[in-house]
Amino acid sequence: MPEGEKPNPHGAAGSLGGIKLFGVPIRLHFTFVLLLVFLLFIGVGDRQSGPMTVVYVLALFASVLLHELGHTLVARRYGIRTLEIVMYPIGGVSRPERQPAAREELWIALAGPMVNLLLAVVLMAWVAAHQGFQAIGELAQPTDANLAERLALGNLLLCVFNLLPAYPMDGGRILRSFLARHRTEEEATRIAAGAGQSLAFLMGLAGLLYGNYMLVFVALFVYLGAFQEGAAARGRILTAGFTVGAAMITDFRTLEHGATIRDAGDLLLKTSQHDFPVMHGGQVIGLLTRAALVRAMMTAGPESYVAGVMERAFVRLTPETPLTGALPQLSVAGGAALVMDAEDHLVGMLTSEHLSAFILLRQATVRQASGPV
Repeated sequence: MPEGEKPNPHGAAGSLGGIKLFGVPIRLHFTFVLLLVFLLFIGVGDRQSGPMTVVYVLALFASVLLHELGHTLVARRYGIRTLEIVMYPIGGVSRPERQPAAREELWIALAGPMVNLLLAVVLMAWVAAHQGFQAIGELAQPTDANLAERLALGNLLLCVFNLLPAYPMDGGRILRSFLARHRTEEEATRIAAGAGQSLAFLMGLAGLLYGNYMLVFVALFVYLGAFQEGAAARGRILTAGFTVGAAMITDFRTLEHGATIRDAGDLLLKTSQHDFPVMHGGQVIGLLTRAALVRAMMTAGPESYVAGVMERAFVRLTPETPLTGALPQLSVAGGAALVMDAEDHLVGMLTSEHLSAFILLRQATVRQASGPV
């Protein structure tokens, strides 16, 4: 991260929380919170007590979190910082500050499933030593007695599921790392993402045929994840070799710290700009996003001041920052970052909308240069 740059404290869209482990923010996507509540609701009663149901759900959450921390710690050995970990219903997602090289990605991807395999082995050893194994069929009925064995089986399933050779799961990343040694990164990503979407289609079809709607739910997340990861990888490829200065907006409007929300709303309507730097003299002191503007209009009122609702911990980039490095930071920042020069003067803005236009033009240029297919 360039000097003076600060990560956005709100993280990925739709995520909650902000605790840190090993210096990495851990956030829960709202769909993950809903899944936890659902699991607790259906698990209470029958032969498993309420407290043990809570322990089981929290232990599964910890298993997924340890899986992601395994990725994070191995990535750190390669000098790759993790911007955040977001927990989704089908698992966690670590957001690295840069795309690992093929050899780095192999070991980073393997680290997560190996953590789950290690947890499964430890739990199975404990079960063998203290209570003995139950038949697999008996594990379908949760009880307090088979809690440890079900956790061991759950970790084993997490390991196997994540090793399926389908992007964006770890097995798909391992597949891409092998393919990238003999093919371009774009082609390797396209093959791995295609495998992920094919697997998701088969999972969804099986779920519909057998009436397993949880499998359909998982298939939907895998399909969307493969699509989004494929699009993100294409974005990294098309921005490689370019700096923020090549894609930033240089014609933009600013607000003074004494401006009101009404002033900001008028500017929002008169221009095509969604986010506004807030100035105090010649110094940038914050960033007013459209979401914050609308929220303030409904709560604080149009006569409130932008200085009271602006983001103070906005992402700062420099014109020399590689675009590939800015992509994950922009996604965490909620779609807008300010570009500062060496003297900390505002020289531009980088937004997700403008960056998408830049990538679209790059894609058209690349296709034109390659000629008709």
